[in-house]
Formats: sequence, C-alpha cells, structure tokens
Amino acid sequence: MAFQQVKNTFLRSFIKGVSSTQRCNSSSGLFFGLSEEQKEFQELARKFTKEEIIPVAAEHDKTGKYPWEIVKKAHSLGLMNGGVEPEFGGIGLGILEGCIVAEELGYGCTGIMTALEANSLGQTPVIIAGNKEQKKKYLGRLIEEPLVAAYCVTEPGAGSDVNGVKTKAEKKGDDWIINGQKMWITNGGVANWYFVLARTNPDPKAPASKAFTGFIVERDTPGLTPGRKEINMGQRASDTRGITFEDVKVPKENVLIGEGQGFKIAMGTFDKTRPAVAAGAVGLAQRCLDEATKYSLERKTFGVPICSHQSIAFMLADMAVSVETARLAMLKSAWQRDHGERNSLSAAIAKCYAADIANKCATDAVQIFGGNGFNSEYPVEKLMRDAKIYQIYEGTSQIQRLIISRNILENAKQNM
Repeated sequence: MAFQQVKNTFLRSFIKGVSSTQRCNSSSGLFFGLSEEQKEFQELARKFTKEEIIPVAAEHDKTGKYPWEIVKKAHSLGLMNGGVEPEFGGIGLGILEGCIVAEELGYGCTGIMTALEANSLGQTPVIIAGNKEQKKKYLGRLIEEPLVAAYCVTEPGAGSDVNGVKTKAEKKGDDWIINGQKMWITNGGVANWYFVLARTNPDPKAPASKAFTGFIVERDTPGLTPGRKEINMGQRASDTRGITFEDVKVPKENVLIGEGQGFKIAMGTFDKTRPAVAAGAVGLAQRCLDEATKYSLERKTFGVPICSHQSIAFMLADMAVSVETARLAMLKSAWQRDHGERNSLSAAIAKCYAADIANKCATDAVQIFGGNGFNSEYPVEKLMRDAKIYQIYEGTSQIQRLIISRNILENAKQNM
C-alpha cells in the first residue's frame, strides 16, 4: 500500500476512535499485540525508514547536514506532530503510537530520528500546558508547515540538575525580558520556536517548584542568537547548538500556565517523552542485532559461518534477550501514560535500560564484525557512536537510577 493510502487509512480510523477503542485498558488484562491501525502505522514508519532514511544515513553522518528533505516527507505523511489534538489540526496519537514510530525511525538512523523527535520534545510543554490560543498558534503552525520546535532547558551549569538553571526572566510591564545562555539544544539552529525554562523567582533558596516559568519564544525574536552547530561523536544529523538570550522580550501571552509553573511543566514533559527516547534506543539495538546476525551468517572462520561458534551464538542470544526486554519496558511505560497512570518510574526504567542495552548491543555488534566493525564502510561503528548519547540526554543513566531508587524506597517506606 502506498504511503499516502496507508496514512489516510490510519488517520481516518484513528480520528474516529477505532484505534483507541481497540487498545486494552486497565481492566481488560494483558494484551501483547497492536491493533490493525497501529500495525498499519508501524508499517508506514518502517517503509519510510527503509526507503528514505537508511539510504542517506551514512551521508548525513559524514556531512552533519540537517535532514530537511526527510523532515518534509515525514511531515507530509503524518509521521510528525502525532500527539497534537485534533482540535488543533493533529490526530491525537497516544504515547504508544509515538513509540511505534520512534523505534522504526531509530532503526534507520537515530541522528535523523532525534532531529524529528526533538520536535515532539519541544512541542510537548505546549500540548500539556498551553491554553487554547497558544496551541492554535504554535501547534497549528507545526501542523500546517514542515517546521520544528525545540526544548530549551539545558545550560552550561545545569543539565540533569534543572534547579541549576541560571537563565533569568524579569517582568517589565506586560512583557518578560529573558537573559541567559542555553546549551546542547537539539534543533537549536533550525527551530521555528522554543520552549524556554527561565528563573523568575530571584530568591536562590526558592524551591524549584516555584522558581521557574515556562515560555514560548519565537525564533526571530531580537536578542535570540543560536551558536555554531556542535560536531558530536554521534547522531551528527541532528542540529545541536547553544542559544544566547540578550534582553529577549516575550509577551505575557507566551507564558505557559502562569508564573512559577515551569518546573512542573518541564518534568511532566519527560514522563511523556522518555518512552519515545527509549523506543529510539530499542530501534538502534534491534538494528545492531540484525546487522550482527546477518554478518555472522555470511562471515566464515575455520570453514563454517561464525554463528556456528557458540561464543558468537550466545552473544546474539544475549542481544535478543536485551532488545526484547527493553522493548517491553518501553511499551509498558507508554501504555501507562496513555491510560492516565503515573509512569515516572516505568519511564525511567525504560529509558535507563534501553540506553544501556543499546550501548551493549552496539559494542557486541562491533565485536562480532571484528576488524570490519571498526571500519566506517560497515554500519556498526556508526551505531556504536550513535548509541552513547542515550545514556546522556533527557536525563543521564545515573539520574534515571536516582529516580528509580527514590521510587522504590518511597514505596517501601509506605508499605512498612
């Protein structure tokens, strides 16, 4: 079925609520399957990845060129902005459907996937906290044109520790004036608008829950200056830059919810986006397994394919166990959020485990390829470089473990 036909079929059925009614709910027990509409959407993303992403992934890795052509095609097929509500031109996909897409895109190239999915990260604060006018203006813009948003929180001295954010916003009349510097902003140089977290309470002892405010800031606002594109170890197709704010004037209409609500919005965003990050890592790990399996069948030593050697066969088995386990953890975290359950713990587990196994699978794939795995003519060295960032962005693996340990200890204390 052609891309557009699959897209139209899926969108019609999803908007009518077919897919939603076929999802299992908390009282229906376990169901390890996708609806027909979800399968069609998965096939759409898989076909797009095979035909549009994989053939150009290596070139984008070498040049670092932002994949605008892929962004435009993905936008036209409905593979972007799926979480935007129908009222504002979207189709209101759940987190689970977003993860289905992210895994397929991650299989092709996590750098290109990050370029696409960072748009979801940037728009999620508006989805969960924007008023009707803000959603219509900024989400509607992303639906109408192949534009992207960016999430502007990380700073030189504030990564996992959001409370360390130094960027300040001061109220002057009906406007806010933002000054400060952000760094490692994905889509930083190509975004049409940004979600920006800034400190609005001057008291350094103010709790994070009251110290910050979330703003929507237009790219062409005077005083907003993207820095140079960073040349990273992996995921080079994504656009990562620092952003400087010098007396950037933002109207009060662009404040999300209200003053002091920024930290809540920023943290709430991660519960929705971390499952998709885990999905990208799962896609990369699956690609590592597939490439290693194929190579092990073709490469011969001592007169037999190397997969005939138990040492290699067991490596493949361990990779398969890891990929499947990570996928289940990711799907659970998405399912919980879609059904209104708190998923902070399951999202942290999914993101942490998927990030770790993506790196382990990439390392093992390189090992199975031997000397060829160390060569850029083969795909696994890129997978190894691309995998590392999953243990760093959207909360390091150490931060995920901190979230996990706090949750289990709190639960234990409550049950004592």
